[in-house]
Amino acid sequence: MKKIINNPANVVDEMLRGVVAAHPQYVRRLEGLNVIVRTASPCKKVALVSGGGSGHEPSHGGFVGKGMLDGAVAGAVFTSPTPDQVYEAIKAVDGGEGVLLVIKNYTGDIMNFEMAAEMAEADGINVEKVVVNDDVAVENSTWTTGRRGIAGTIFVHKIAGAKAEAGGDLREVKRVAEKVVANVRSMGMALAPCTVPEVGKPSFTLEENEVEIGMGIHGEPGTHREEIRKADDIVDHLLGKILADMNLIAGDEVAVLVNGLGGTPQMELYVVNRRVAEVLGAMDIKVAKTFVGNYMTSIEMAGFSISVIKLDEELKGLLLAPADTPAFVQF
Repeated sequence: MKKIINNPANVVDEMLRGVVAAHPQYVRRLEGLNVIVRTASPCKKVALVSGGGSGHEPSHGGFVGKGMLDGAVAGAVFTSPTPDQVYEAIKAVDGGEGVLLVIKNYTGDIMNFEMAAEMAEADGINVEKVVVNDDVAVENSTWTTGRRGIAGTIFVHKIAGAKAEAGGDLREVKRVAEKVVANVRSMGMALAPCTVPEVGKPSFTLEENEVEIGMGIHGEPGTHREEIRKADDIVDHLLGKILADMNLIAGDEVAVLVNGLGGTPQMELYVVNRRVAEVLGAMDIKVAKTFVGNYMTSIEMAGFSISVIKLDEELKGLLLAPADTPAFVQF
């Protein structure tokens, strides 16, 4: 294993210290906890908290800031944060208007976030939850019942965060978040594995000419393995599965996220996006906004995912609203 770290057991702590040192105008860390919140928290609005295992950077701490999240909780690498850490995040960001928890559909995340919500509600804090399950690759998988939550979660952070920033109440913010979940679909693939620092070896193996289609963001198995094909063929397969699960017709409007998993060059992500744009254009599907880059990674895994969200005027307006966070700036 070759990584630019010190002690593998300290990697999350040292990463979070580095995040705060780089972005003090955006975030601060709760003392003794793996929790990042807005520097000015709590704010007088509905607060959003998300999180999960570390290793997906810039998710989730990179999206703490104006127009997106108020707090992010970092578990150990690929491990759900504990209920007490989520509970402390809820308390730290609550400004009296309630807190929405954005949870990816993994058994540990759901259990721990729900326990934290119960603890906060016992303190009189109004808490609601939304579970993201955008991955169309497999119905059930390692660590999940039902579809996994992957990079489409970024659209929930952005759109629900904009609704909260605009003054929506907790009921309205949850409604918009659920609307995003109902309209976003994703699927990914991997060319090469990643290595969890405390494990010290790759999480799976692929032959030199082999890829895994439908791979999860923690290295969970996908739908199948095959010999690597041209980029367009891979995109056509992934996008075909996504579109088959959506009710899009000519004239509809969408937003697209081409997400790198940590080890894929930006050059290759733009090659992927070119094909996505071609396919959608041939269907007369309008693309209102495209995002290309690393938004929800898997440490240094090589590969990518595609997320597509069907937009109406409400979702489009909130998606295009301003945001200012360490990893997402939009004016």
